[in-house]
Amino acid sequence: MSWTFFREFIKNCQHTGAVAPSSPQLARLMMKAAGVSQARNVLELGPGTGAFTEEIQKALPVGSRYLGLEMNAAFVDTLKSRFPGMNFEQAAAQEFDYSPYLVDGGFDTIVSGLPWAALSERVQAELLESIYRVLKPDGVFATFVYTGIHWGPRGQKFRRLLTSRSRKVETTPTVWTNLPPAFIYVAQPGEAGTRLG
Repeated sequence: MSWTFFREFIKNCQHTGAVAPSSPQLARLMMKAAGVSQARNVLELGPGTGAFTEEIQKALPVGSRYLGLEMNAAFVDTLKSRFPGMNFEQAAAQEFDYSPYLVDGGFDTIVSGLPWAALSERVQAELLESIYRVLKPDGVFATFVYTGIHWGPRGQKFRRLLTSRSRKVETTPTVWTNLPPAFIYVAQPGEAGTRLG
């Protein structure tokens, strides 16, 4: 898996925001922080080669629904091979037609592996708007960021954007065994009057 990830990083480092998949420790913390074990409808953005997907598969309750959106075609092929019972689409999150998947009012949980600090302010805003449009009002959005990189200009812009559009934002402890070390933002969308969409 690491070679596939590294090869795709070299080919397109903007869309593949890391040189290695997320660690099992970060993936398990993501499942706990996002409440995947209680979710009925889960969306994963940027699953890569499946580090989070593997833990989502373990944590999902029986009968729950899953959708993974990944822009990299090579990663989509890998994901479909590794997880034949799960749904994957090659698409950008802000351009995807979610309507066939919005059962029971939307997604309970959205887990993101997207490289926020590598994205422009405009793309960050478009992505977060699309996320909060399909997340239930009481749902949870969880995304990881690299410790240190989050202090850069785009990392700070994303934090301000997330805080301004969310009712609540919490951070987890840093997972130092990840490469690079990372932590997780856990956010809930704004009140109904400010919810996007």
